[in-house]
Amino acid sequence: MAAPESHRLTRQIVIAMLAGIVLGVAINQLGAAPWMQNFVVDGLLHVVGSVFVAALKMMVVPLVLVSLVVGVTALSDLKALGRIGAKALALYLTTTAIAVTIALTLAGVVGPGQGFDAGETAASFAGKEAPPLTQVLIDLVPTNPVAAMAEGNMLQVIVFALLLGIAITMSGARGKHVLNLFTDLNVVIMHMVEWIMRLAPYGVFALISRTFATQGLDLLLPLAAYFLTLTTALAIQLFGTYPLLLRLLASLNPLTFLKKMRDPAAFAFSTASSGATIPVTLHTVEYKMGVKNSVASFSVPLGATINMDGT
Repeated sequence: MAAPESHRLTRQIVIAMLAGIVLGVAINQLGAAPWMQNFVVDGLLHVVGSVFVAALKMMVVPLVLVSLVVGVTALSDLKALGRIGAKALALYLTTTAIAVTIALTLAGVVGPGQGFDAGETAASFAGKEAPPLTQVLIDLVPTNPVAAMAEGNMLQVIVFALLLGIAITMSGARGKHVLNLFTDLNVVIMHMVEWIMRLAPYGVFALISRTFATQGLDLLLPLAAYFLTLTTALAIQLFGTYPLLLRLLASLNPLTFLKKMRDPAAFAFSTASSGATIPVTLHTVEYKMGVKNSVASFSVPLGATINMDGT
């Protein structure tokens, strides 16, 4: 996707978000007639938004699998894969620790939950028990790769793709035939991602419109303190932590980075899904920022799975 066209798409997404907020709030405040609620809010907007998110999620597993296989085979030294993995994991652990520190500090100072009555929900809520480390390591290896892909288990898909890429690399001439297939598939799937990205303004408009038409501002106002605390924490991480790391570790201009990452940010905000944003992020870092496929195809899916600083 050419740069001018990409900038135009970003503007269209932002306009769609703002228009969706206006329309959604208007429908909620004025009170939707039964026909509008059934055929517009729960009909047209719901269908368009859901289809858009489903289309993005549809591309996640094929794109990660094919792109990672191609990326692994592009490495002349398989030891480089270990170095990339170690650096990515160290970076993710660092940013996650910083995010947790920021969140705990702001929550302690502001106390966003004070005075908010959660009712029976809080009394009945039970946190999910974390599995032991041994089970986590066992679960990394898929007993059925097809099932892992069908269930969207990204860690298992990544492990399978890594092993497949290494096997192709070590298979000589026969492996080259398989590699050519995956290389061609990677190009085709990227074209499909571009098609879906062109539909983003319509999908974003539908998602935002229905959300505000259904929830309105009544749900947001009681959570104003929480919302402001969360927004402040995200802003510190986005405009403080990341730019500092970019300067120290990569000598990159933070403003240039933030400008080029507008599309993934808009997609993630509107869809509220890290997984659904993976295709857009991969496309952006490879074609806009010049990141090698071997690095992007490994670090982006892994980061979307375990490095959820905003969560």
